[in-house]
Amino acid sequence: MVTMQASNPLILAIDLGTTACKVGLVTPNGQVVAYVHEADATPTHFGPGGKAEQDPADWWAVITRNVRRLLEDSNIDKTRIVGLGVSTHWSGTVAVDAAGRPLGNAIIWMDSRGAPYVSEITHGFPKIEGYGVRKLITWLRLTGGMPTRSGKDSIAHILYLKRQEPERYRAAAKFLEPKDYVNMILTGRAATDPATITLHWVTDNRDIDNIDYHPTLLRWTGVAREKLPDILPTPEVLGPLRPEAAQALDLPPGIPVTMGAPDVHAPVLGSGAVEDFHPHIYVGTSSWFSCHVPFKKTDIFHNMASLPSSAPGRYFVVNEQETAGVSLTFLRDVLFYGEDVLGRCRAPEDAYQRFDRLAEQTPPGSHGLIFTPWLYGERTPVEESTLRAGFYNLSLTTTRADIVRAVMEGVAFNTRWLQGYVEKLAGRPLTPVNFVGGGAHSQVWSQIFADVLRRPIQQVKDPQAAGLRGVAVLAGMALKLTTLQDFARHVEIAHVYEPNPDAVPIYEELFRAFLDIYHRNSPLYKKWNVSQRA
Repeated sequence: MVTMQASNPLILAIDLGTTACKVGLVTPNGQVVAYVHEADATPTHFGPGGKAEQDPADWWAVITRNVRRLLEDSNIDKTRIVGLGVSTHWSGTVAVDAAGRPLGNAIIWMDSRGAPYVSEITHGFPKIEGYGVRKLITWLRLTGGMPTRSGKDSIAHILYLKRQEPERYRAAAKFLEPKDYVNMILTGRAATDPATITLHWVTDNRDIDNIDYHPTLLRWTGVAREKLPDILPTPEVLGPLRPEAAQALDLPPGIPVTMGAPDVHAPVLGSGAVEDFHPHIYVGTSSWFSCHVPFKKTDIFHNMASLPSSAPGRYFVVNEQETAGVSLTFLRDVLFYGEDVLGRCRAPEDAYQRFDRLAEQTPPGSHGLIFTPWLYGERTPVEESTLRAGFYNLSLTTTRADIVRAVMEGVAFNTRWLQGYVEKLAGRPLTPVNFVGGGAHSQVWSQIFADVLRRPIQQVKDPQAAGLRGVAVLAGMALKLTTLQDFARHVEIAHVYEPNPDAVPIYEELFRAFLDIYHRNSPLYKKWNVSQRA
């Protein structure tokens, strides 16, 4: 548990990621008073055809376990808790019955089994980037985007259930995003907000202050409106904490539960980069490079758009790199430490700190070693589920330090690739860049990002709690305890990393090689991995 200076009142913030869970007590202006963190908290069940599922019971178990742990370890007076807010991973689907019980596992954002059915609802002639032109124009005009061909959007999950598990589809009273499912457990109310519902691609987002389902898009997708939750404003009190949930969490019943935000939107606010065109990078399991913008705009060729933010009346640039911090997890669990004879992970608790020390032992460029971080395909700036990771230019002189640093550099190269298109969409260079997420704890990685992106990197204090801060400010706004602007003034920068002029030209050359590796190998990956799925 991390404990900091106390202040009244407090928001209980829950941040459930794909693999980890954080729970914190945070002031409405974003000061983290105490928090606990459990890594590797929820297992993901992978399977053929792009299956990726989690058990919602595991979510509730880890949430209750960590809320109780936080309350016990912090010894906070519970009467100081004036609100509760939740963030979870985005673009997932929980089918629930009329009583709110889950009908099987949740389909999460990594699942691509719905891809063929997205193609069916978006087809047409003539085509652009695989989409029928008439449908493409309508979707872009109304939503700012379109169901992605990867099949990883929420709408694709629902279409998969409709076609492949029709009994579960018919039995479902509602299809809920993970955040909205947790909120339903807390309050008994099934509802969503304009930001969370976006990746269903059935809402009219043209009026940022009046977002609702659109009948044409509902008809095209074939999803019944009654199976989708009502849309409420984001800074909203959803309802009081139910007695059953309060007992499980060891909290007083009746605490106001606010709408919360997905795990993309919450760190956007928690980064402190809340003004238009102020960029930030998030590095957790996945990663993104983003900023708020004062307009709705789409880049269909690089799979990103400005979509509704959790900040009222605002758009932000949405994109995602599939595997960022998890590349280091893969390095830890598969290449460096693995399992012992009893199947237990042999990795030490300070494995990532050891990686930092190793990366510092080798110079920028890792002696020419390049890592491509496409362990689960990629979404942006290219949408190719068949892409795969690799080390290039290995030799007998390659060291463990080279391998670790190359992984960090490879994630940064992919961000640099994306950076160019984000800045083109924004219409200007974006600088300085706030850095949040678990990856932002690393000083060496912060410097690598500064050198690769050629931008000052502002390492936000306590970067791993960005999601908790984002949830807290939304709750504070819903409860009329703060404003977004007042919150931003309280976000602290721990350190600023300036680009190293000696490292920049090295990374310029390696970045060009990184792009060349993609262009040369993309056709091979498509051929090989499509044939392997057949």
